[in-house]
Amino acid sequence: MPVLNRGACLGACALVLALSVTSAVFAQSDAASKPPPADASAQAISTPRYLLMAPNGRSVTSEDFRGRLQLVSFGFTSCPDVCPTTLLEMTHVLTALGARAQYLQPIFITVDPQRDTAQVLGAYTAAFDARILGLTGPAALVQRAAANFKVQFEKVQEPGAGPDVYTMDHSAGMFLLGPDGNLVAKFGYGAPVTEITERIQHWLTVAGK
Repeated sequence: MPVLNRGACLGACALVLALSVTSAVFAQSDAASKPPPADASAQAISTPRYLLMAPNGRSVTSEDFRGRLQLVSFGFTSCPDVCPTTLLEMTHVLTALGARAQYLQPIFITVDPQRDTAQVLGAYTAAFDARILGLTGPAALVQRAAANFKVQFEKVQEPGAGPDVYTMDHSAGMFLLGPDGNLVAKFGYGAPVTEITERIQHWLTVAGK
């Protein structure tokens, strides 16, 4: 029967244990350095793009905010409840973020460019928070932007109503774009401000902000 060298065995065991611990530490460090995946509901949209117009008349694209997060919603200024509630939530999120709010661009894109001119939209968003950027544009560009976010909308008009007497049905909620422009999270209408803020704080930390 062979004689075991107890000292050699102990040394080998210690080496194996040390290598195992070191490998685990490196694995954890590597995992921590990688950004987490986007929400499953956001992965199907990937990188939504838009080319629209700000209240001051300048063109704005999704590329203009690279390096910052974007919190985007769609609606219209004549909306009786859903849109005001959403913009109020945006305001609360900005307040909750404190100094970190500088790394987030909140955006409200109209689905009613017929009535929501740049001036109308600018006054509307400013009534909630001056940091919220209202965007409008030709109907075709608004439609394209909505399609890129998979947002649906349509004009609803009663029979015999005048051309300016109508409302808009549209998808509600908010979209969070990461610093690279990719969609990382979707928030359903009425999602708690604390939940939205926590997710934004998380992605700001991932981005080193």
